[in-house]
Amino acid sequence: MDLSQYLGMFLEESREHLQRLNEGLLGLESNPEDSRLINEIFRSAHTLKGMSATMGFNQIAELTHQMENVLQKIRNGEVKVGGGLIDALFRCLDSLETMVETVANGESLEMDLAPLLAGLQDGSGQGSGTSPEGETTPVHNNSKEATPGEPTEIPGVELNEFEKNLVCEAQEHGYHPYHLVITIKPTCIMKSVRAFMVVRRLEELGDIIKTVPSVTDIEDERFEQSFELVLLSAAGEAEIAKAVNGVAELEETKVTLLKCLKGVQTAPTPAEGKVTAPVQGQPCENGPTPGSSPATAKKDPGLPRTQGFKTKAVATIRVDIDRLDKLINLVGELVINKTRLAQIGKTSDNPGLSETVEQMDRVFVDLQNLVMKVRMVPIEQVFNRFPRMVRDLAKDLGKEIELEIEGQETELDRTVIDEIGDPLVHLLRNSVDHGVESPDERERAAKPTTAVVRLTARHEGNNVIIEVSDDGKGIDPQRIKAKALEKGIISPAEAETMDDHTAVNLIFRAGFSTAEQVSDVSGRGVGLDAVRSKIEALSGECRIFTKPGSGTTFRIQLPLTLAIIQALLVKVGAESYAIPLSFIDETTSILPRDIKEVQGQDSMLLRGHILPLLRLDTAVGLPPRTWSPEEELLVVVVRRAGKTLGLLVDELVGQQEVVIKTLGELVGGLPGIGGATILGDGTVSLILDVSTLV
Repeated sequence: MDLSQYLGMFLEESREHLQRLNEGLLGLESNPEDSRLINEIFRSAHTLKGMSATMGFNQIAELTHQMENVLQKIRNGEVKVGGGLIDALFRCLDSLETMVETVANGESLEMDLAPLLAGLQDGSGQGSGTSPEGETTPVHNNSKEATPGEPTEIPGVELNEFEKNLVCEAQEHGYHPYHLVITIKPTCIMKSVRAFMVVRRLEELGDIIKTVPSVTDIEDERFEQSFELVLLSAAGEAEIAKAVNGVAELEETKVTLLKCLKGVQTAPTPAEGKVTAPVQGQPCENGPTPGSSPATAKKDPGLPRTQGFKTKAVATIRVDIDRLDKLINLVGELVINKTRLAQIGKTSDNPGLSETVEQMDRVFVDLQNLVMKVRMVPIEQVFNRFPRMVRDLAKDLGKEIELEIEGQETELDRTVIDEIGDPLVHLLRNSVDHGVESPDERERAAKPTTAVVRLTARHEGNNVIIEVSDDGKGIDPQRIKAKALEKGIISPAEAETMDDHTAVNLIFRAGFSTAEQVSDVSGRGVGLDAVRSKIEALSGECRIFTKPGSGTTFRIQLPLTLAIIQALLVKVGAESYAIPLSFIDETTSILPRDIKEVQGQDSMLLRGHILPLLRLDTAVGLPPRTWSPEEELLVVVVRRAGKTLGLLVDELVGQQEVVIKTLGELVGGLPGIGGATILGDGTVSLILDVSTLV
């Protein structure tokens, strides 16, 4: 069987299970007695083992199998969760991630598992007596003489009072309690599917009131080769066995009619091929009741209903990212043509055309919004990797840190999600290494020894705000200036006139670091400058808020999407340019005589503040135009990274939705130009890069 066609699905699902294992182990480290977490970890390891074995990746299957054995001992209470065991499991997890990525790269999968397996044995309490492979923990078997009003105990199955009452009531109405043991062949790949088929067939003959293990465990394949059921049915043993044996890949089926309760008269077992149903409130006689059918047992109001398997509806599908990119490009073309059609409608005297254009415009807007939502993905998939990273980093640095995450359901465009991970890694590492003090320092400062680092995300208008904050020592502007002087990043004259806000922002300069020595975590002078560059490339900005002794917050502002934006179209000479609306504060006007030169820079006074001015014609390389003294000049005030700038333009065309097109490698990276768009009349308009202009 050619399994290569399933490789992509295997890799994607393996990464999801590895992420769940990471989250589960982190939670287990904090709550070692949480049985729910232990079961979730066990389930993910078990599923990953089965997937790997099916695909033929035996080393992955072997390692997950050994992890599963240790987790089983934890479930059984044979081993206590401790730091050594958690570390050993994390090392196994790191190796699994390496192996999965090795498979993804098409390389040979060869790894020495012996040290990992030895670490598992040492950490889990070697010699504590594991059960042989394939054995299950025995269930209670309290056999005793049945008393009136109680059913006989079933070996391996323990009924609670409610279930016993169900059996009593069913027997009073002529139904028979059966105990079934179904064994699935060891070669079966999807045991839960076979179990589901068995249950569906049995539910046609009666009601299942008990499963061992539970329904959830069977659905999630948390059982070995066999499972047990208690069925209430009016059918005979042979008919029940025949229904079950119609399911493929079963090795053995045992059907046992349970003994009748003392003092309760029940109908005899029906003959083969006949299904009897009781008259309401009366025991059945031999032979079928007129009009009865196998379904009558389920519909009889005298038989209590129980919760069986739930059929899960498929709520999501996986879509290739390239297809989504092509879809957004096509929608972008529609937006361009919609604008063109709207212009034709305005110049046409045809009322029918104008009405049709308006209706199409509404459809286009709905389609565009829908496609944009399809591209939006929760930032959770980026945030999920950080708890483990912060835990390991804090442990290496000897610090006690609690990571709090909020707003992981916040959605961002997929293109932004793909790029934001690395900047957040740098910011978190910076907070853990530089921001947070050691436990001793915190104790001397009358702070809790456990520091808190927060990672939050939220929507604000058409932007997403991501914040990385800590309750550490904050940033000392004077220390930053001293380090910048020492490294030659600023001159003594600059340091003399520099305010605290500007000094703090020096940490974004290339080559700047306050670390006393180079380590694996910091000291190389790369990190925060890369953070700012990456965020600005995403049309976002990063700002710092800090208070010495209290902590620091890095605030990142990003646009929701980079594909279709709202922009203000302006004209400079004969050319039109688009300025993203998210960067515009306001528009105003000025007379040429009001332009003053301040420190060699053209400026104007705007509500008592000096606003630097930039002639857009000069900035983009157009011939400068001569102004008449009384000509009113238009100014677009833009803001970037806390700084404002006035752009002098000739005409304001209006607000418009534009589709961003990249310029490609040949002309990409031009200063002041962030891309291009096609207008409704077919002409090309360049999109200004406000960051570069500021």
